[in-house]
Amino acid sequence: MFRKSTVLFLLFAVFGISRAWAGDEPPTAITNKEAIALVQTHADYVWTLVAAALVFFMQAGFAMVEAGFTRAKNAINIMMKNLMDFAMGSLAFWAIGFALMFGVSKGWIGTSGFFLSDFKVGGDPWVLAFWMFQVVFAATAATIVSGAMAERTKFSGYMVYSVFICAIIYPIFGGWAWGGLFHGGGWLEKLGFIDFAGSTVVHSVGGWAALAGAIVLGPRIGKFTKDGKVSPILGHNLPLAALGVFILWLGWFGFNPGSTTAATTDIAMIFVNTNLAAAAGAVLAMFTSWIKIGKPDIGMSLNGALAGLVAITAPCANVTPFSAVIIGAIAGIIVVFSVFFFDKIKVDDPVGAVSVHGINGAWGTLAAGLFNIGGTSGKIIGVQILGIVACFVWTFGTAFILFKIIDKTIGLRVSADEEREGLDYSEHGGNAYPDFETSSYVQK
Repeated sequence: MFRKSTVLFLLFAVFGISRAWAGDEPPTAITNKEAIALVQTHADYVWTLVAAALVFFMQAGFAMVEAGFTRAKNAINIMMKNLMDFAMGSLAFWAIGFALMFGVSKGWIGTSGFFLSDFKVGGDPWVLAFWMFQVVFAATAATIVSGAMAERTKFSGYMVYSVFICAIIYPIFGGWAWGGLFHGGGWLEKLGFIDFAGSTVVHSVGGWAALAGAIVLGPRIGKFTKDGKVSPILGHNLPLAALGVFILWLGWFGFNPGSTTAATTDIAMIFVNTNLAAAAGAVLAMFTSWIKIGKPDIGMSLNGALAGLVAITAPCANVTPFSAVIIGAIAGIIVVFSVFFFDKIKVDDPVGAVSVHGINGAWGTLAAGLFNIGGTSGKIIGVQILGIVACFVWTFGTAFILFKIIDKTIGLRVSADEEREGLDYSEHGGNAYPDFETSSYVQK
């Protein structure tokens, strides 16, 4: 039986001969080792770009979740926001964000590579593959904010902060944790901060920015009664939201394993950990809601799956499958109590984005140190906590200032009449369901 390396060598030999017969230049001799290295390089490119495509598909998942958890009169607005997150975010990350995150730096802010200027024709194409994988992460961070600010945000104001998140807020913190992938290294990275695929870098950044936006905006009309009680505003299409969660679950198999940016056997354990944490999160959120409100709630269960996925994103490569189950299970419990907590303090988050991404992003980052396969220590835990705090201070602080500036200039919130009428008509002049009749439903 032939060895794999022998088969690869023969395939390259046949390829070379066929090109020679076709009139091309005579084939250059290639060693067995070089052939294997070339195949590995090509496989790394293919896997990284396929993973990027899976993460891009998560935009559809986020759009479905947000639309399903909110009212029909705002569906067009939500689709437009998710579309522009990626379209405008891509341009902002290409022009500025990638350079701030991965350019030459002294550990704080990148100073080279604006407009992908580090890539020259005939240069290293890995820069392009890596940029493609990173831009879908940047768009994810921006999209998280959309859910917490749904149903009452001006579209013009939304576009401004979406660009700023992809161009400045996300890349600068990302450079602190991941900047060494190209030049130097971020200050958190040099301390040993563990965040393999972005529980903090991506999800907590999005979650804390979402918290700032929800606070500046204030709650939706009718969310809280005059005596301070919560008045639930039901989503118009929970099957759509469920579809979105399944899409996100699939996309996470690109998000976490794809962060290897290499087609290696390491992705097997990352796949397993990712799936187990999501499953445990969904199950524990279901039971927690069942105990707390008397029924197994679909919304809480869906968010439990997402909470498990967010929590395992940082430790997916450095914990065992058993630990992944524990991490996901705790995330499923946390997300239920967190949603109720933010309702109690009157922070209106229509989709639970802060609880899923902000709170459980922090939990997952801490868990990466607590459950580390190589062992844990006070120093490891301390660095993880430092990274969590640094992310909150940077992201919440800059986002809060940004939202305040937008609010005082072009405006952040629509008028009360526009909110009641629905953003589809007032902001976009359309109706997502023109052939549907609405009915009044009173929850008993």
